Amino acid sequence: MVMNTSLKNNVKCLTHRLLTPLRQRYRRRNGIVPQTPRRELPNDAWLGEITQMLNEGKTCTIHVKGYSMRPFIEHQRDRVHLEKRDTYHIGDAVLAEICPGHYVLHRIIAKQGDHLILQGDGNLRGTEHCLTEDISGLVTHYIRPNRIIPADDPRLVRRIRLWRHLRPFRRHLLFLYKAIV
Repeated sequence: MVMNTSLKNNVKCLTHRLLTPLRQRYRRRNGIVPQTPRRELPNDAWLGEITQMLNEGKTCTIHVKGYSMRPFIEHQRDRVHLEKRDTYHIGDAVLAEICPGHYVLHRIIAKQGDHLILQGDGNLRGTEHCLTEDISGLVTHYIRPNRIIPADDPRLVRRIRLWRHLRPFRRHLLFLYKAIV
């Protein structure tokens, strides 16, 4: 067991060193998030208000917390622009209330009438279930430090579709992604 842990640490260290040039290029390209102190509220405290605003026809932009949407949305670096829609499609990233007071920003992977199955891009197995009326808003733009990417950008849509088909290999791809970032 000790040998396995040692081997794993050696592989991580080697991967980290080999991928340093890629990591530096990635950070230059995507910008570095300033480490300014922020006040954070629990999600259930303010996402309910965001849902009310979206139901009134307003749009909202929120900072993203969590790693479940890697590699498309990065924790504390990216923001997403949300708006309410009537219809949702497979592949759309949505803010949904999966149980009272518990919200997730995940992608629709299956649809059966009004029943939707959601999964984060960075999740290997876990899924969430909700109804269409539980969706608070749809992601229309991904906002990075140095650019804004529309959710219907053809290049992004192709990458998302490819990522969905690579589900059996996500574990390995996410390992490389974490080493680069």
